[in-house]
Amino acid sequence: METDKRPPAGGGDGCLVGVIRIPVKIVAVLVVLPVRVVWELLVAGGRAVHRHVLGPLYVHVVEPLLRALGWLLTTLLKLVFVWPWVGLWRYVLVPVGQGLAWVWRGLYDQVLAPAGRILTAHVFRPLGAALAWAGRGGMRYLLAPLGKGVGWVVRALAMLLFVWPWVGLWRYVLVPVGRGLTWLAAAAYRYVLTPVGHGLAWLAVAVFRYLLRPVGLGLAWLVVALYRYLLRPVGLGLAWLAGALYTYVLTPVGQVLLWAWHVAGRIAGWLWRGLKRVGWILVGWPASRVYRHVLTPAGHAVREVWRTGRAAVREARAAVRQALFGTPPVEPARSRARTLGSTTAAGNTPAPEISLHERQG
Repeated sequence: METDKRPPAGGGDGCLVGVIRIPVKIVAVLVVLPVRVVWELLVAGGRAVHRHVLGPLYVHVVEPLLRALGWLLTTLLKLVFVWPWVGLWRYVLVPVGQGLAWVWRGLYDQVLAPAGRILTAHVFRPLGAALAWAGRGGMRYLLAPLGKGVGWVVRALAMLLFVWPWVGLWRYVLVPVGRGLTWLAAAAYRYVLTPVGHGLAWLAVAVFRYLLRPVGLGLAWLVVALYRYLLRPVGLGLAWLAGALYTYVLTPVGQVLLWAWHVAGRIAGWLWRGLKRVGWILVGWPASRVYRHVLTPAGHAVREVWRTGRAAVREARAAVRQALFGTPPVEPARSRARTLGSTTAAGNTPAPEISLHERQG
């Protein structure tokens, strides 16, 4: 990016720049300079206090005091909540548990184990053998015959209660009743149903031949005659009437309505273009003239005033820095398009603006 340096002060600036720059420098010297000096003094004092007072005080006094307080609190907490339970576990519960374990091992080794062996050898084993012998003898000479007798009695009761009654019912009741019903059904079919069926068949044939067929033929002839001499002429007449109505009424009316729709559309288009032209003449063109000949020069003037004031503040700041610290004022290089020497500065003709009418065109 190409940069340029500011021209020296007073080199070709206009009267407007000079008039704005002087009050800005006065305000900078009377307001900005005292505030900046007080701020720098406060910052330097705060750094000195932190370096020579607060820092050593924290390192040599506050930090050891906090460490001692933390050690004291830790010791108190351990003394109240840790060491009593540790002592109870180490000097009470562990010795008592070890003593109980030793007593249990001695009792088991010297009393319970010998007693268990003696009871097993001289009591439980002979008792089990005796019970096994008694069970084998009772099963062979008592329980087996008793089971066979109970089974025979249960089988006899089951046959008596659940088999023989149904067999007797089937043999002496249901079979004779079924045979009687069969003979009765055969007789009814031969002497009642067959004559009745023959009579109903003859009656159905007679009804169809002498009643239903003549009535059906008469209804068919009536329907054909009604269609041929009434419905068909009426339908043809309605069709001819509908065709004539469409050809001589609906089609001309539709064409007239379509022509009227097109004419209304053209009239609406002419009205819209006329309203647009009137709006441009009454609003758009005056607005474009005001924007081009009033707002644009006013904006350029405000921009130049702002740039001039900013340059004056920058120069006053550089002068204050030079007066305080003795360094020469150095202005940063800026783009040519953002300086007072650009093509948009006062004294140069600005580029032509594009009006609203040209944008719409």
